This record gives sequence, C-alpha cells and structure tokens, in this order.
Amino acid sequence: MALLGAAEIRDLAAALDLQPTKRLGQNFVVDGNTVRKIVKAARIEPGDEVLEVGPGLGSLTLGLLEAGARVTAIEIDARLAALLPRTVAELAPASDLTVLTADALRVEVPGAPRRLVANLPYNISVPVLLHLLSTVPSLETALVMVQAEVGQRLAAAPGSKVYGSPSAKAAWYGKWSSAGSVSRQVFWPVPNVDSILISFERGELPGTEAERIRTFAIIDGAFGQRRKMLRQALADQFGGSAAATTRLEAAGVDPTLRGEQLGVADFLAIARS
Repeated sequence: MALLGAAEIRDLAAALDLQPTKRLGQNFVVDGNTVRKIVKAARIEPGDEVLEVGPGLGSLTLGLLEAGARVTAIEIDARLAALLPRTVAELAPASDLTVLTADALRVEVPGAPRRLVANLPYNISVPVLLHLLSTVPSLETALVMVQAEVGQRLAAAPGSKVYGSPSAKAAWYGKWSSAGSVSRQVFWPVPNVDSILISFERGELPGTEAERIRTFAIIDGAFGQRRKMLRQALADQFGGSAAATTRLEAAGVDPTLRGEQLGVADFLAIARS
C-alpha cells in the first residue's frame, strides 16, 4: 500500500487550501517509515478495532489500514474529515474505515475498539486520553505520539521531578511507559517541540467510578498547591488543616508529605478514609 510522503501531504493540503493551525495542533507526519514504526510498536494485528484521534490528512490512518486494522477516526476539522474517506478509497480501497466529525473530548465512540493509536494534538493530549479511557472501557492498549514533556509526565513515577496530576490520574487506568522518540523532521510543519511515543496497558481499575471522581478531586487539590504539605494543600477540601490531618492519618498517609510523593493508591486511600 502507498503511504503518504511530504509531497502528497502538501498536495492534499493545497487542494483544501489548508494552512495547518497551532490551535488545532495540526502537525502532519510525512514519513512512511515513522508511520510503520508506530504501527509495529502498537502491535496491530489484522482485524483489530483501532481508534484514531486527529487523523489529519491520513498518514497514520493508511498505516493502520495497511496492517489490516478496522479504523474509527475522530476528526474535528470538517474539511479533513470529508477528505479522508476519499484519500483512503484511492490509496487503500476496500479498507474498513469509519470517520466521525467530532470533538474527541465529547464524542461517543461506537463499537468496542481495543486499541488507541494516534498522533495527538499537543494542547489537549492529556484531557483527550483521560476522557477516552474513562468513556471507552473496551480500550486495552494505546500508543500515542505526544509532546515529549507531556509524555514524560504521563509515564512518571511518584517522587520524580515531572510527576504531577496527569501522572497520578493516568495511573488509575493502567501502566504507561516511553516507547521511543520521534524526530521533529518527520512532521509538516516542523514543530518547535520534541515528540515521543507513549504506550499504555490497561490494568484492573483500583476503585469505583464514584471513588475515581473523589480521588481525582483530591489529586487536583494536592497538586494545585504542590509546594505545600498535604495537610495544607487539602485543607480547603476537608474543612481546615486539622481536619485534613485527621483524614490523612486515617488513610495511613503522613500529613507532612507533598502530593508528588504519593501514588494513585495513596490518593484513593485518602478518598476512602
């Protein structure tokens, strides 16, 4: 199957009179080798139901279809959403593609996709991931390309310098790890930040949906004032520093710790205490 290169990407963009926008995070992959690297790392098998967010002009979509996947692609730009089926019909006829013109933060995903593979817009990558993992329980794995700084936070462990609210919330759903770096030169336009691949394996959820909501609120409180001890950072939530201390001690958590020292299980224990 023919994949899209730099010339084809520019031709497709010109046909739409499209100028990639930073607001929508439109940086298109123009290197077929990179696409095949991503598809291989995602362990795509023939017949896999794959969810893709932000397919753009179709670089990664064609790679997924080449591997035999059945792809549901979510694209917020109506021009790109309308063009994608035509591109696939020309380059990968008889492929199984469904395109949804929708906001990935609000979409209801049909079917039961097992894998998420995407080149995510840098500015909304974490909210999109957390939304989809919460609302699409069939997702078992993910391989996403994100801004390096964001990816490092997603995969960070408690105690590291980049560990924060996204790290703790993402850990609720499973295990995250780095799967390699991506050169800036494989994108058009070339971004001014580095990108990495992050992989995800869903684990058993540690608590109920009601507990998740409470836990995430506590995480937000802890990292909203991350320089403060937990007894101070969570004082507003629990009715004062003394009440927060009592709650933390009941959960077996030292009130003098800071949020960056706690894992998601610790935050859940606080929510349950």
